[in-house]
Amino acid sequence: MKQVYLDNGATSYPKAPGVGEAVKHFIDDIGSNVNRSGYAASLAAEEIVFETRERLCRLFNFGHPENVIFTLNVTQGLNFLLKGFLQPGDHCIVSSMEHNAVMRPLMQLKKKGVDFSRVICDERGRLDPKDIYPLIKPNTKAVIINHASNVCGTVLPVADIGSICAEKGLKFIVDTAQTAGTLNIDYKKIKADAIAFTGHKGLLGPQGTGGFVISTEMARSLEPLISGGTGSLSEYEEQPPYLPDKFEAGTMNLPGIFGLHAALAYIESTGTEAIRKTELELAGLLLEGFSVIKGADIVGLETLEGRTAVVSVDFPGYDNAEIAYLLDKNYCIRTRCGLHCAPSAHRTLGTFPRGTVRFSPGHFTTREEIEYTLSALHKILKGL
Repeated sequence: MKQVYLDNGATSYPKAPGVGEAVKHFIDDIGSNVNRSGYAASLAAEEIVFETRERLCRLFNFGHPENVIFTLNVTQGLNFLLKGFLQPGDHCIVSSMEHNAVMRPLMQLKKKGVDFSRVICDERGRLDPKDIYPLIKPNTKAVIINHASNVCGTVLPVADIGSICAEKGLKFIVDTAQTAGTLNIDYKKIKADAIAFTGHKGLLGPQGTGGFVISTEMARSLEPLISGGTGSLSEYEEQPPYLPDKFEAGTMNLPGIFGLHAALAYIESTGTEAIRKTELELAGLLLEGFSVIKGADIVGLETLEGRTAVVSVDFPGYDNAEIAYLLDKNYCIRTRCGLHCAPSAHRTLGTFPRGTVRFSPGHFTTREEIEYTLSALHKILKGL
């Protein structure tokens, strides 16, 4: 039976051409660590790692490859940024659309004396930047915002928020888990201090890759979340103070970074605008199809303006989990049902605790697969 993958909001599949070969090449032909040895294979690996930093700099219009820090995922990167920067007595601001990658670290920090306020978004997930001003306190240190919702795809106005942060002297941290690789993200234009990214979603790379880019100023005030061996300054037992070593203790996921290197090359050759155009065309087909299916309520924005290709649907007269199960069981269509690790977003959208069925096409999804999905939904709802 035909298999349709519509869970790219969780992780992209298939990966970009060349990713699997790059991972295999490292495992089969390279195999060595970086920064620990001086032989040819190790130096070859170091070159790929540095080139990957450079490609990420081009992607984000960021000028300092040494300030590109690799972690295992965006969640780990956000933990570095939040727990390394915020101290007891500090206050920060988030939106009501945040993922638990932000909220759970903040709930941990709250027990240690860090406070936060939420900017409440509307029922479509939209944020009015002016609503940030009343929440700023004398001890406010940062604003942390996801660039786009993983639940409904609504894009938040990060450039406007960045201008407010610059005006008020606040650090601005942007979670690009849902947008890196599919939206143009200009570090300078949005006035970010740090951008957290993941390699396995829109960047079309392997799981276990991600990180953050960070200003030199913010990096100075950030305490490392993890310390240990870096292969540098080995005569000292203190963590090196310079980047990227300050935040890259231990052995990194080199097979994954080789794969990410290949994925970024594909994105550069294809272009984020072309990728976004393809994905939005598919999202438009979904939105149009859902709009005429009785019993299917689109959650979030009902048009393509101001959104990504992530589309969530609630089936109020049915069990959402049953819909997702039948799509998989009877038609091999893979979606994501539930709360998507974002309970605050679902409360904002009015879908808590039911959750939604999320359909997230990717760059390699076809129009035929979308049409097949809509046809399957018609049959499922008719049979229930």
